[in-house]
Amino acid sequence: MSEFGGDLAIYIKAGYPILSIVSGEEERVWERVEAMRSDLRVFPKPRELLAWSVSRGLTTADGKAVGKDDTRRPEAALLAVAKIEVPVLVFFKDFHPYLKDGFPGAATVVRLVRDLVGDLKRSGKTLLWVSPVLFIPPELEKDVTVIDMPLPTEAEYRAALEELLASVKDNPRVIVDLDEAGKDELIKACQGLTRAETENALARTIVSRGRIDGQDVQAILAEKEQIIRKSGILEYTASVETFDSVGGLGNLKRWLKRRNEAFSQKARDFGLPHPRGVLLVGVPGCGKSLCAKAVAAAWKKPLLKFDLGRVFGGLVGESEANMRKALNVAESVAPAILWIDELEKGLGGIGGGGDSGVTTRVFGNLLTWMEEKAKPVFVVATANDVTKLPPELLRKGRLDQIFFVDLPGPRERAEILAIHLARRQRDPADFDLAALVRATDDFSGAELEQVIEEGLFEAFAGTDKRLTTEHLLKGVGNTVPLAHTRAAEIEHLRRWAATNCMPAALPPETAPAADDSPAARRVRMIDI
Repeated sequence: MSEFGGDLAIYIKAGYPILSIVSGEEERVWERVEAMRSDLRVFPKPRELLAWSVSRGLTTADGKAVGKDDTRRPEAALLAVAKIEVPVLVFFKDFHPYLKDGFPGAATVVRLVRDLVGDLKRSGKTLLWVSPVLFIPPELEKDVTVIDMPLPTEAEYRAALEELLASVKDNPRVIVDLDEAGKDELIKACQGLTRAETENALARTIVSRGRIDGQDVQAILAEKEQIIRKSGILEYTASVETFDSVGGLGNLKRWLKRRNEAFSQKARDFGLPHPRGVLLVGVPGCGKSLCAKAVAAAWKKPLLKFDLGRVFGGLVGESEANMRKALNVAESVAPAILWIDELEKGLGGIGGGGDSGVTTRVFGNLLTWMEEKAKPVFVVATANDVTKLPPELLRKGRLDQIFFVDLPGPRERAEILAIHLARRQRDPADFDLAALVRATDDFSGAELEQVIEEGLFEAFAGTDKRLTTEHLLKGVGNTVPLAHTRAAEIEHLRRWAATNCMPAALPPETAPAADDSPAARRVRMIDI
C-alpha cells in the first residue's frame, strides 16, 4: 500500500468524520481509496465504497444508484448518508462549491454537515471530499482534516512509460528508440506532472512524430509550460542559451554542471540531497541572468521566472496567498529552475511599516520554503546591490553557494567578443580581438555586446557594408562603461565579496585549460 493509502487508513480507523483530499487526479485518488479499503490487512471486513457527484447523485462503486430517491442535490445526498447504518466510505466529487456563500443553499448544506458529524463518528462512516481546490467554511474547520494527494512516484512514472511502450511495440508505424538512460531522462522530466498529463504528453509525441526517443523530453517540458502559464504569477521562459553562450565564469559553470548530477536517483541513494540553489551577486550586465537561462537549457528543465512584484495584491492576505500559489506551482512542475531576477528590488519593503508588514511576511514564506522544500526546485537568484539583501537569506541551508560575478578579465572579454561576433555570422578570426580586449578594459559583458551592435550600425552606414575592427573600436569610443560612472559602488561590492562569496571566474592561470567551450578554445590561440 502507498504512503498516502496508509495515512488515509489511519484517519479512517481512528474515526475522523470528514477527510478533504486535495487533488485534481480524481481517478487516481479513487484507485488509491479502492486499493486501501480492499486490503484485508487494513480492513478485515472491507467497507463499502459509495460515490457522489452532482451529475449522478449517490451511487455504488459500480455505478448503480443508491435508493430510489434523487440524490443529485447535496442536501439530499447528505440526508441519504445519514440513513445508512453501517460503516461506509462516501467519495464526494467536487463538493466545495456547495459550501460557499455563492451557492443559494450553502447555509443549509453546512448545517446538514455539522448535524451529520456526530453520526459519522458513532457509526464509522467517513466522508471523502475530493477536489482540486481547498475550501472549508469556518463552521467546519474543526471537523475536516485536509490530506494532500502526492504526485506520482518515480515508479508510477516508469509504469506509465512501460505501459505506453508495451501498447505500441507491435505497431510498425511507431519507432521506439529508448535505452535505459533515455527512459531515465524521460522519467526525470515527467516529475511534477499528474499521471494523466504524463500519458497525454507521451501519447501526443508518438502521434505527432511517429516515434518515442530521448528528444521527447521537450514534449514533457511543453506540458509543464501549460501548467506554469495557468498560474498567472510565474512566467515560463523558453531557454535556448547554453553554457557555450556564456563567456568566462568558468568556476560558476563548472560548479553548475556538477550540481546537475545530484538530481539523479543515484545521488539520492548515495545520500546527497537535492541541490537547493545559488545566489549570483555582482556588477550589472556581467551574465548573471544569462547563466540562469543556460543552466535550464543544459539541465533540460523548465525555467520559471518569478517576478516578486506580481505577488503583492491589494486585498488582505492576497500577497501571502499569491506567494504560496507560486511556490506550489513551482513544486508541481519539479524538477525545475526557479529564477528570481534582481531579488533585492522585490524585497525592498522589508523592515518598513508602510505595508503593515506584508513584505516581511511574504519574505518569511519564501525563506521557510527555501529551507524546507522537499521537491527538486533549484533556485537561481540574482542581485546587483547586495547591501539591500536581508542577512538571513545569505546563510547556509537556504542556498548552496553564493558567487560573485565581477567584470570580465582580458581572456573573458575575448571570449565574449568572439561569442557575439559568431552569433552575428562573423568569423572572430577576421578581427583583431587582442586590440579590442586592450581597448575595453572595465567593460561588462552587456557593454561588449553593445560595442558589437554599435560597430554593426557603423558598418551598415558605410558603402561596402563590411564590419571591421575599426568599426568596433569606434563603438568602444562611444561607450562609457558602468565601471567608470559607479566605480565606488563596484569597489565596495568587491570588498564585500572577497570574504563572503566564491568568484564566478576561474583564476587567470587556470582559465584556458579548464574551459572547453568553442569560444575558449578559439581564444587560447590568441595572445591576449
